[in-house]
Amino acid sequence: MKGEKIRAWNEESLDHRNALLYAMGIGEEDAKRPVIGLINSWNEMNPGHFPFDKQLIAEMKEEIYAAGGLALELPITGICDGMCSNTPGDRYTLPARDLVSSEVETVAELNGLEGMIMMATCDKVVPGMIMGALRVNIPTVMFTGGYMAAGHYQGRMLTLTHTKQTYAAYVAGDMSREDYKGVVRNACPTPGACPFMGTANTMSSMAEILGLSPHGNGSCRSQSAKWHELARQAARQIMDGWRQGIRPSDIIGQNSFENVVRYMMATGGSTNSVLHIPAIARQMGCDITPETFDRISKEVPVISTIYPNHPTYTMEEFDAAGGLPAVVRELAEAGKIDTSAKGMFGTIGDKARLAENKNPDVIHPVSAPIHEQGGLAVLHGNIGTDSAIVKFSAVDPAAWKFTGPAKCYDSQDDAWNAILRDEIVAGDVVVIRYEGPKGSPGMPHMETFMAAVLGKGLGARLALVSDGRFSGATGGLAIGHVSPEAYEGGNLALLQDGDIIHIDIEARTLQAEVSDEEFARRRAGWKPVRKPATGWLRLFRDHCTSAHRGATLYWD
Repeated sequence: MKGEKIRAWNEESLDHRNALLYAMGIGEEDAKRPVIGLINSWNEMNPGHFPFDKQLIAEMKEEIYAAGGLALELPITGICDGMCSNTPGDRYTLPARDLVSSEVETVAELNGLEGMIMMATCDKVVPGMIMGALRVNIPTVMFTGGYMAAGHYQGRMLTLTHTKQTYAAYVAGDMSREDYKGVVRNACPTPGACPFMGTANTMSSMAEILGLSPHGNGSCRSQSAKWHELARQAARQIMDGWRQGIRPSDIIGQNSFENVVRYMMATGGSTNSVLHIPAIARQMGCDITPETFDRISKEVPVISTIYPNHPTYTMEEFDAAGGLPAVVRELAEAGKIDTSAKGMFGTIGDKARLAENKNPDVIHPVSAPIHEQGGLAVLHGNIGTDSAIVKFSAVDPAAWKFTGPAKCYDSQDDAWNAILRDEIVAGDVVVIRYEGPKGSPGMPHMETFMAAVLGKGLGARLALVSDGRFSGATGGLAIGHVSPEAYEGGNLALLQDGDIIHIDIEARTLQAEVSDEEFARRRAGWKPVRKPATGWLRLFRDHCTSAHRGATLYWD
């Protein structure tokens, strides 16, 4: 609360800390300043976090010092999902979110920080940092890394996900090796978040809609002059927040999280948000569930699409059209977002008033939507009796109703090899199971399989049903997060090759032509596939919640 002291130190403990600060050249007067942690995910393995370099840190430190604070950099984990795609390492990406949240909590509490600027860009690190910050509840600002430029090769727009699609085309003999390697060399030309509406940009937008990031940060080009100025704004604002004693609990509530879901629906955001937003909200005692997403999906239409929801638009076109603030303005004018929601940089209403929609072909008014309903749908039936998720803004409307025979695989690797060998054909409903939070364990992406589907031109001609999850760049009829998962005995585990599966996205149903009696008979002989796991993954499997409840260790 305003006026409340952030940290209480006794003389002995403060002197003990200061003795250690003096060892690093910090003067006695500077040690009296409030210590602001620059929680930095910078590393040399990840283009999303690479922009948070020494130049940026120096700029932030300068602003904080001028405002009376002492900024000290604290590095924590910064991972990139793309770095380990289609490898065993992908099992670690979702658990890394909870690990990052624990790191933020630890460095903030152990060091007695007075405030934080958290710096991250990518899929699990942004939500992980916010989870930790909400538990710590000291003045906090988030600064995200911005988007990378789109790639180009032979006149074609490229992003990272095109490398997977072209690999499938190369294996099929539809593309030369030279052109495949040309795509790989040109897909990611600069640092920043991959420039499609994937999880990284969805989560950066979430940080801004929650009120933690500067105006426009969620749709700004990485390392641009504007981006550097926003970093300085973030530094100035954390000191203002410290002086006023503004904590996350003072500005973030149920309406804040529902606003995030509303923004996501309007922009066709990543399915991973159905894991992250409920888990983050839980840290504040707020209740966001898959049903929240489905309810809001019926209220908020899609008004802007970039790749994979659009064939050529990327974050570059979105930014030029006015970006995140322009979407907020359109939603506010139509009464589709709560403009009273607070933030460190003003209310949602303030953000809308500062915005301008410069291209209604990229960002439509609510009165002329791209789709009448939001970008995600929650399905129910005898497969996924709790829930299953589909990003139908990335699905050809011709495939919104789909029926076909099941082809069942107990890992993505088996299914991926099968489609490369042409054993999976148009009309199939591919079931990939034991890839959920506990089954894999870690709930890796199924994007490699779906990229092969798209690379073979089967995007609207077959379906995937899985307890795994997807990259935000995944296109095609891909249904994930099936809960209960196979490992926990969900009906997904009991499906057999040839079972007829019916999908109806508009009716929100996912149903197998298998009776309850037949499922009971199959269950009597069922034993789960238990994949090897040690250390952190074993701990995660033993204690995480289901995908329906955020797939997290922190669900109290």
